[in-house]
Amino acid sequence: MADNGDMSATLVQPPKACVFDAYGTLFDYSSAAARCSESLGPKRETLSRLWREKQLQYTWLRAIQDRHADFWQVTSDALDFTLETLELRSTTLHGKLMQAYMNLDAFPEVPDVLGRLKGKGIKTAILSNGSPEMLKNAVSNAGIAGLLDQVLSVEEVGVYKPHPRVYQLAVDRLGVERQAISFQSSNPWDAWAASAFGMRVVWCNRYNQRPEHLPGRPDHEVRSLSELPFLNES
Repeated sequence: MADNGDMSATLVQPPKACVFDAYGTLFDYSSAAARCSESLGPKRETLSRLWREKQLQYTWLRAIQDRHADFWQVTSDALDFTLETLELRSTTLHGKLMQAYMNLDAFPEVPDVLGRLKGKGIKTAILSNGSPEMLKNAVSNAGIAGLLDQVLSVEEVGVYKPHPRVYQLAVDRLGVERQAISFQSSNPWDAWAASAFGMRVVWCNRYNQRPEHLPGRPDHEVRSLSELPFLNES
């Protein structure tokens, strides 16, 4: 990873647009389970982890099968699997967790980072698996709607990341060539795919994950969006 003097030259100049993944990058998906801590008890962290794993697996499996359903349905199906696996049989827990997921907390640095980027004249956007309604609620809950030029959902192309059509959506809607877009994601598979597509990529490795062995290679690795390499450039 290029974070110790080996940074790609493409990151020396500020990008024309910064595009962010949503879940895990801007919004803390673990905050849904945190809001139901009393009901989940010691199973909270396990539920949050397994729910996320199945959610992503179902997006990939549906894409391979060409059986698309929106992210709300996928998230609900993954939660059903998780609750059954952990033998959490409350009749109300599914609804409470889904409602919490609709209004996730943003990571603390997000509003400041987006504001600083806008102040530099850099376009900002979300590019996410999330359904339009999910993204609208998350953005509204975080109070960042005025800091984003675009909120883009895979529903516009009908397939989940990491299909190249998803990344092309950002190019088309922002009117910026792929090489001039910096894509930020906390999901390594997403970061590698965007790099293989031709975007400049910052991997926000919030969860201390291992690098992928896939096509592409992020230009920079950080632990928080506040460390974006071009934030302090004049």
